[in-house]
Amino acid sequence: MTMDRREFLDALGLVTATGIAAFSQADQAHAQKVSGAKAPEVNQADLHWEKAPCRYCGTGCGVEVGVANDRVVAVRGDEASPVNRGLLCVKGYHLPAFLYGDDRLLSPLRRNESGEGFHRISWDEAIDLIAEKFGDALENHGPESVAVYGSGQWAIFDGYAALKWVKGGMKSNNLDPNARLCMASAVMGFITQFQSDEPMGCYEDLDVGEDFVLWGNNMAEMHPVLFSRILENKRKNPRVRIVDIGTRRTPTTDYADMYLEMQPGSDLALANGIIHILLRDKKVARSFVEENIVFRRGIEDLDTIGYGCFGEQAENYTFKDKASESSMAELEAFVAEYTPAHVAEITGLSTQQIENLGQMYGDRDKGTVSLWCMGVNQHTRGTWMNNLITNLHLLTGKISRPGANPFSLTGQPSACGTAREVGTLNNRLPADMVVMNPEHRKKAEKIWGLPEGTINPKPGYHAVDMFRALKRGDVKAMWIQTTNPWVSMPNLHRFEREPNDGRFIVVSDIYPTPTTDRADLILPSAAWVEREGAFGNTERRTQQWNKAVSAPGQAREDAWQIMAVARKMGMGHLFPYSDDNWHEEMFEEYRSFTLGVGKDLGSYKQLKETRGLMWPVVDGKETPYRYAAGYDPYVKKARGVHFYKAKGYGEKAAVWLRPYHPPAEMPDGEYPFWLCTGRVLEHWHTGSMTRRVKQLHQAVPEAYVEMNSVDARKLGVKSGDMVRVSSRRGTLDLPVALDGRGRTAKGSVFVPFFDESKLINELTLDAMDNISKEPDYKKCAVKVERVP
Repeated sequence: MTMDRREFLDALGLVTATGIAAFSQADQAHAQKVSGAKAPEVNQADLHWEKAPCRYCGTGCGVEVGVANDRVVAVRGDEASPVNRGLLCVKGYHLPAFLYGDDRLLSPLRRNESGEGFHRISWDEAIDLIAEKFGDALENHGPESVAVYGSGQWAIFDGYAALKWVKGGMKSNNLDPNARLCMASAVMGFITQFQSDEPMGCYEDLDVGEDFVLWGNNMAEMHPVLFSRILENKRKNPRVRIVDIGTRRTPTTDYADMYLEMQPGSDLALANGIIHILLRDKKVARSFVEENIVFRRGIEDLDTIGYGCFGEQAENYTFKDKASESSMAELEAFVAEYTPAHVAEITGLSTQQIENLGQMYGDRDKGTVSLWCMGVNQHTRGTWMNNLITNLHLLTGKISRPGANPFSLTGQPSACGTAREVGTLNNRLPADMVVMNPEHRKKAEKIWGLPEGTINPKPGYHAVDMFRALKRGDVKAMWIQTTNPWVSMPNLHRFEREPNDGRFIVVSDIYPTPTTDRADLILPSAAWVEREGAFGNTERRTQQWNKAVSAPGQAREDAWQIMAVARKMGMGHLFPYSDDNWHEEMFEEYRSFTLGVGKDLGSYKQLKETRGLMWPVVDGKETPYRYAAGYDPYVKKARGVHFYKAKGYGEKAAVWLRPYHPPAEMPDGEYPFWLCTGRVLEHWHTGSMTRRVKQLHQAVPEAYVEMNSVDARKLGVKSGDMVRVSSRRGTLDLPVALDGRGRTAKGSVFVPFFDESKLINELTLDAMDNISKEPDYKKCAVKVERVP
């Protein structure tokens, strides 16, 4: 199927006739309130336009925001943006509406003493209360009793303020983002292989690559603007091929030249099978490997590793991998068993499909781009899968050059810029630094003006263990910002709480959610262009935006909230910025961590003047390809690559030997179906914003269960009939969807997680990756029954 970018987006219903979407009216959507205001009548000539990145996914599309009378009334794709070149997806074109739901949080709300309902309080009272509760926890129970759960939706300022307050002020490392649930496996994949996080390529790869292998990645719906760039490339270049590897057919499949439907969790075997073929057919780039690669092997025993959800691991999962040196000869012996025939038995693919994929990666005349997102990352061996995909590029030399790279896609607008680069994870500091390294702690303490020894060297709780600790009562005070864990956490039942249970939970958000329902104190946050901000997207592009409109009511940006509490607790020295220019002063302080270490951010002045810059930014110039001679200013050689960040590997990259392990839970006689969860085109994450947009809500008003038509006939149900989906952890009634955009394999069902009235994560298993501690939302066992 050949079409240009705009035709593709139009086919999915993603563009408007004019390319400008005005403020959309909204209606009542189930229990959610959306804007009922009439769209203001504004002449386009009267609009004032501001640049900003989109608020939703990690693509980082540039938008122009039309403002009139202190209100966002229109949005259009920014033609000057190198990311999207003027196009947006359906969510992007309806951005203004998410700001104006009738139930925006407008003032701080404290839970009543009875435990039922809330009452308004002032900001001074709210700040005093948080300082008191966190202070009491620190005094009586120590730094491990406090926690902050943040977000890949945090602006860089929010994450940096939280990092300084938690690690520099409270001396705790109990800081983790919801990016733990989506990108942590990609982080650890890059860290274990390059000793530095984030991709080496950029979106230009989509324009010039020839073979695109999508590993469990429904790119047509989840990253449609980027997928349109691949399709535009394919329209112009008949040599372009797209391979869709998945467990269900999606809109991406419709555009693929090859679809490989594998058994859930069998991707580890498939990747090892490709390596087997590359070695067998002498397609390994031996000279490249000898110059640039080392080999490593970790702990492989399944009983030792576990899955993080059974036995003692169900309370604390702290497994640590241990690396040992390996070799090419050991790799050859290791993958010898992964013959096409053996891999076919595990994956359900044909041997010819496996051979074809091996030949594609081994073709030295064509650039190959591997793309993945949640299908690989949300996996009990997600880091291993990241390693294996990157191994394919390291072994063939298809890396750090245009159109030939492993490329992890991102789900949230600043999962890279805030969670990963700022370092708002339980063991990290800015610019790839970690709390366990004394030199890293010393550098952070110097920049922050703190006495040596202030920063705690012990990593804190990762996200899943943080909520387990909250349930046990080990965490006494928690602040949740810009995320909705009582919809998004796995195995939700185990995290349920009662009011007045001795724990204190603060939630900062823009709308009521199931998470604010569990809070003791709710704080109203400013959203998107209601405040000044900066995001970092998937291709290492840092993008800044100015405040364009006033926040409603008493809403305040998250960084302001954190700094106000820190000052109340006597930690104001952490934030010595002026009142009128604190964003730039904070950013330049943070930027000082990145300079000279290959993570160099552009200056705040540069970011304000541009549509973002890809780091490292040296002498005012961005870097499209890391580690590549002629592109990366840190590479001094004339040709080839130099993995200069990997000091522990002699400045070489590591190929890891990683075996196949089965999923933590598999279908059986009692629970015979696979359950996979995920997103849909029209909604974003837990739906707290997009379900308040009339057009998006009307397009997909509720969650459903996709079934294979053969399974549906056996059960005696058709589209729209209600069925009961049950796992060992919970039960949920859902309407059936057959032969829609998504089409599951026999024995599998798919349920999206955007609908807070139908919590599919009450059924999911809190099994997680052994290295990244990212949960696996893609594979557990369920049964499906007709509703009586």
